[in-house]
Amino acid sequence: MPVTLLGATEIRTLAAELDVTPTKKLGQNFVVDANTVRRIVQVAGVRAGERVVEVGPGLGSLTLAILEIGASVTAVEIDHRLAARLPETAAAHGVTAGALDVVDADALRVSDLPGEPTVLVANLPYNVSVPVLLHFLETFPALQRGVVMVQAEVGERLAAPPGSKVYGAPSVKAAWYGPWRLAGTVSRQVFWPVPNVDSVLVAFARDASPRGGDDERLRTFRIVDAAFQQRRKMLRQALAGVLGGTAAEATAVLETAGVAPTARGEELSVDDFQRIARAAALAA
Repeated sequence: MPVTLLGATEIRTLAAELDVTPTKKLGQNFVVDANTVRRIVQVAGVRAGERVVEVGPGLGSLTLAILEIGASVTAVEIDHRLAARLPETAAAHGVTAGALDVVDADALRVSDLPGEPTVLVANLPYNVSVPVLLHFLETFPALQRGVVMVQAEVGERLAAPPGSKVYGAPSVKAAWYGPWRLAGTVSRQVFWPVPNVDSVLVAFARDASPRGGDDERLRTFRIVDAAFQQRRKMLRQALAGVLGGTAAEATAVLETAGVAPTARGEELSVDDFQRIARAAALAA
């Protein structure tokens, strides 16, 4: 029997049965429009036979849309009631046994995923979207690509190029793993409850070769954080604390890296920050 999707009425009924009231604390806004979840799966290019990880499946709207095309899903859900009910909902909507694994855990702490997913598709809680994405990209190297729905402001920041007004530390850290792009807008009206922010789809693809090891990534991210904590200052001043302690020492490292000491963090690409980290390691 084919997999069927949840409708708005059934979603509200399910929530009532589970005594689930969408909360701002958990960033819960359930998608109640079948066309929207099918569109997300299409934008992600999910194919039959692929293993997808979904963060925050909630009542299962997007989960069923992924399963509908013949992919399998590892769903990570922090709400115990929702995690317990999801397999039952999936079975009632025609999902075959073994196609869905539910991990009842906080996505920020999960360190193992059944099935080694290669695709990430999620309607991410707005309050933790960037930390979750960075954690998953760092922890699960098998993830090759994905599409996530996030608050518009967050999505624009993730996909921002150097020099953009919204370019910042999240932009650089996301770019460490590969390119990101805005992949569409989502109407507020497809959610229950209707949020007071706009949403966008953001797509990413992991670079074929890792940019660097954990130590180099941590060094680079430390420099990124310092640069954007004082983003109005020139790098020779903003990075003094992490590049030797003085503006003169920072200047020497920056010149070795081929970066102008008078530049500001918002002008630098992830490659620039990585070169600074490597120059700093040599100077240490």
